[in-house]
Parts: sequence; C-alpha cells; structure tokens
Amino acid sequence: MWNFNGDLTSLKWNSNSRTGFLGKTQGIRPRVTPAGRVGFVRTVVECKESRIGKKPIEVPSNVTLTLEEQFVKAKGPLGELSLSYPGEVKVVKEESGKLRLYKTAETKRANQMHGLFRTLTDNIIVGVSKGFDKKLQLVGVGYRAAVEGNDLVMNLGFSHPVRMAVPEGLKVKVEENTRITVSGYDKSAIGQFAATIKKWRPPEPYKGKGIRYADEVVRRKEGKAGKKK
Repeated sequence: MWNFNGDLTSLKWNSNSRTGFLGKTQGIRPRVTPAGRVGFVRTVVECKESRIGKKPIEVPSNVTLTLEEQFVKAKGPLGELSLSYPGEVKVVKEESGKLRLYKTAETKRANQMHGLFRTLTDNIIVGVSKGFDKKLQLVGVGYRAAVEGNDLVMNLGFSHPVRMAVPEGLKVKVEENTRITVSGYDKSAIGQFAATIKKWRPPEPYKGKGIRYADEVVRRKEGKAGKKK
C-alpha cells in the first residue's frame, strides 16, 4: 500500500500492509493458469460388437445359398430372396454350413449395420424355408372382410366396400369374417401389406373400433362425462 505524506520524495510502498485492492488480507491472490495448460480432454468412444450380429445363422438343408462377395441369394421351397450388403459388413459361410457376419471397420455405423443385416439375412432364410404370417382383427359393428379372387374386400363403415389387391407372393385368409391372416415368404412385404390394411381404420381410443393386430393392445381413453345435474 502506498503511503503519501505530502512529499513526493517520501512516497513509499508499505509491503506489510494487510489491506489492498485484492482483498482485506494479504493472503488473497488471483490464480493464473498458464496458457499452455488450457485444453480439451478427448474421449475415445469404443464400439462394442453387436450381440445380435455375432450370432451364427443356421441354414436348413432345404435352402440353397449363393454367395457372391456382398450379395447373397437364398432359394427354398417357398420362394427365392436376395440381399445386398454394405461395405461395413462381410458374409462368410463356415465349414459347418452356418453363416456368420463380420464387421470390416470399427465405427458406429458398422456396429449398427452388423446387427441389422444379420437379422435381415436370418429373415430371408427363414422366409424361404418356413415363411411368416401376420394376423389382424376387425373390431366394430358391421365390420366384415372376405376374399374375392385375388382381392381382399372389407366393409369398414364407409359408403362403399374397400377392395385391395393382394400383392404377388402373399396369401390372405379370412376366418369368421373378422380375422385376417397375411402370409408369405417375404417378411417386409407381409408387414407392409398388413400396415396398409390397418391404415384404412386404425383403432380409435374410446370404443376400440377399427383394425388392429392380433397381439396389439389398444390404450383406451375415458369418454367425456355428462353434465352433472
């Protein structure tokens, strides 16, 4: 602290002063971090191997596989399907006859593609050997369905019946006029056609009327209460 008594020659710095502009005590001092020590901490993200992707795929004896680099074709008693793979995934047929998928890079996308294409590969093999099906149910007074030739005809409360052509490779069966079963060997085509059927009358939340999947749980809402007297 500077002491000034009127004479400039006697101006001195009092180093023993316990007060100053930095605080009331001499012990308070600002801490300066050198510029060289300031930086960012880089975190390394490790991509774990997909639990689904590393599982081997069983190939039944009635399925014939053709492997050509990033292309697989499966032929079975129900039909024939093929699948192309991205560069992050490699398909290998082991001596035991099983298929196994490997990653060609350690990236997040490679880990995602590993599990996805393992599932798609298993779907085409199961599809051409056993097939898949999707069941729907019509709920509502007067809601009916029937198969006429290659068309699915539904009465859903409109002024006219809804007529849908069944895609090639799929089969549609109606039981008790309200239960629809879509079957075939292409799982994606089955799911797409079933979703198109449901789109005509999605189940409403108050009475549950509409088209729903057989294993679907429709969340119901409580209707508006009447005016209290």
